[in-house]
Amino acid sequence: MINQHELATHINVSVTTALDEDLRGGDLTAPLIPQHAKAQATVITRQDAVLCGTAWFDACFHAMDKNCIIHWLAQDGDVVTAKQTLCEIRGDARAMLTAERCALNFLQTLSATATQTRHYVEAVRGTHAKILDTRKTLPGLRIAQKYAVKTGGGHNQRIGLFDGVLIKENHILAAGGIRPALEQAFRIASEDISIQVEVENMEQLSEALDAGAELILLDNFDLDSLRAAVRFTAGRAELEASGGVTLDKVRAIAETGVERISIGSLTKDILAVDLSMRFEI
Repeated sequence: MINQHELATHINVSVTTALDEDLRGGDLTAPLIPQHAKAQATVITRQDAVLCGTAWFDACFHAMDKNCIIHWLAQDGDVVTAKQTLCEIRGDARAMLTAERCALNFLQTLSATATQTRHYVEAVRGTHAKILDTRKTLPGLRIAQKYAVKTGGGHNQRIGLFDGVLIKENHILAAGGIRPALEQAFRIASEDISIQVEVENMEQLSEALDAGAELILLDNFDLDSLRAAVRFTAGRAELEASGGVTLDKVRAIAETGVERISIGSLTKDILAVDLSMRFEI
């Protein structure tokens, strides 16, 4: 799980990296604005969305002008509608123009992830299935996107390779089978580490259950196979459907009885929310 200290550290690092990438030796365009000129601006959304990323947005502006004042009219997790004003900003004009692009990049990307997640969460509402993220995130933005998934109402899985075990096809082949892979995982993992094994058919599901698996990922099972897997497992392990999950299919997948549905497209196949910043000098 992401704690507040880890989140704050990530925000600082990611914002510093983004600004360094954009600035290098400095903003060559900002000096067109008179030095010490003050400005105010508003940010609006041109489409409906779930807002996310306000802390990253704030950090970009405060890195350039520590006295910049940002007044939010909506908060992370709020549903916002097209043409709605999201925030008002007042501060040094040059600093605001320098921070603008990086700040909007974070806000539009994380709002996109939260919005995508909310669509899936709403699609399975009333079932017992949870919507979960994966490690298929944008490089350097994993913590941010996992925060956005939670903001959209989804659930986080392991952050990386360091905080959870997922035994996939290649691990099984290299270890000599499902049982030896699981037995080794049980030996080396501490009690607070989740151990999950991926299976591709009913035979492998049976092997995993016989080997003591408590968390099983059903990779690319069709609906009939998912229903069969739920019946066969009969509560002996928690089942997660993954692979080829789309918004038009996710409800049917949830209704098979699986407890978890993991979706890579929450974080990797997103379309940035259309935002606009309007300045008044």
